[in-house]
Amino acid sequence: MLPLRDDIPASRFPTVTVGIIVVNVLIFLQEARMGPDLEEMLITYAVVPARYTSPELAQHFTWAQQIFSFFSSMFLHGGWIHLLGNVWTLWIFGDNVEDRLGRTRYLMLYLASGIAAAVLHIFTNPGSVVPTIGASGAIAGVMGAYFRFYPHARVETIIPPFIFWVFRLPAVVFLGWWFILQFLNGAMSLGARGQAAGVAWWAHVGGFLFGFVICLYAKKTTEPRRTNYIDV
Repeated sequence: MLPLRDDIPASRFPTVTVGIIVVNVLIFLQEARMGPDLEEMLITYAVVPARYTSPELAQHFTWAQQIFSFFSSMFLHGGWIHLLGNVWTLWIFGDNVEDRLGRTRYLMLYLASGIAAAVLHIFTNPGSVVPTIGASGAIAGVMGAYFRFYPHARVETIIPPFIFWVFRLPAVVFLGWWFILQFLNGAMSLGARGQAAGVAWWAHVGGFLFGFVICLYAKKTTEPRRTNYIDV
């Protein structure tokens, strides 16, 4: 499913969301300039599960490097499609969550969700030497928060193969189905002992659950206005 937009306009400019998008794009442009040095960059700044579970590998990194990778990995991407998919999803769902939590708490949620996603990925793939990169885990946390705050919002969606039709799905349906797919693929990847199709499914699951659960206890700062519409 490809989300196009939701029906809840932001009550103010989403400064943090745009800032995160800009940082991701700038870092990806730097990646594109690395050439043959990109692999070394990914090993250093991505989350490699075996770096945390294997003493032989861990000894080559300082504690600061091990901790920093949890943050730096969120801003690395494997290609333009990976990058665009992530920032587009963040643009659709992030502005309203930023409205609801306020900028500081929203940024904290984003970063904490990314860390929670990486921790669950390490736990489910302890021996993997494949670098894990991307903002998907952090964005999944934002989606979990949106699921908590705006379950009855409508998300305009394209569902292949019906690419010429736009469906207006309740957010609880769109995000709920997305989460179920991540969980099922994650369960299958456990049987394969790795990242199925190169996707860290359990990172998505971990980020989403963290964002949802933590926002069960979050007090709102503002209440964005909602547009009126008539379903036909």
